[in-house]
Amino acid sequence: MLFDKTVFGPIRSRRFGASLGMNLIPAAKKICTFDCVYCECGWTDKPESDSFPTRKDVREALETKLHEMLQRDEKMDTITFAGNGEPTLHPDFSEIIDDTITLRNQFFPNAAITVLSNSTMLDKESVFEALKRVDNNTMKLDAGTEIMYRRINRCYIKKQTLEHITENLMRFEGNLIVQTLFLRGSYDREKIDNTTKEEVNAWAERIQRIAPRKVLLYPIDRATPAEDLEYTPKTELEKIAQKIEALGIKTAIYD
Repeated sequence: MLFDKTVFGPIRSRRFGASLGMNLIPAAKKICTFDCVYCECGWTDKPESDSFPTRKDVREALETKLHEMLQRDEKMDTITFAGNGEPTLHPDFSEIIDDTITLRNQFFPNAAITVLSNSTMLDKESVFEALKRVDNNTMKLDAGTEIMYRRINRCYIKKQTLEHITENLMRFEGNLIVQTLFLRGSYDREKIDNTTKEEVNAWAERIQRIAPRKVLLYPIDRATPAEDLEYTPKTELEKIAQKIEALGIKTAIYD
């Protein structure tokens, strides 16, 4: 599923309530540093960035939408950056976050600003600092071991090892949310399973090091590009959540 607009919704989000979507990726195209086997946007055709909407266009589209929503007395819990890939790839991401904060404060001061990121652009200091300014910087961590990270997320940036991502997430000093999708199955003749005891323990050790303020767990919810993937039952997610809660970290399940 690809979005053809910069601003879309509001839609009902399992995690964040009434969510106004922000897509900083070109319409009907997926641009990402990951090629996740479960991504609802499908496979990543090319990791390069091109034809991004301008900062001005993004600001104007958001301002128009917020004004319309205010006039209609519509409810909104959060402005959420997600869309057709990795939002932090936009060259003006930091400035767009500043514009969004200004417009949020003007039209919906009680709404949160959320960014769903795959955590690969944190080496760019402007991205890191921008993520520190939003209410819900929600960062992906889908595996505990390098081999499973490579099989699930299929990162295009070779230097972005799982350990490097973990170290970057630690830089937030706890001021972040970590989200993890648990799944099992196979793709390209390789076993995919981040629900095993070994994988969960390795992942939990990384969570302990990162010490986020909250962890979000969820299973596959929509069609996936890789066909042989399985839904993880809520009972299994609950056991994983108990392990993280025992570390003193708030955990929520969205199934």
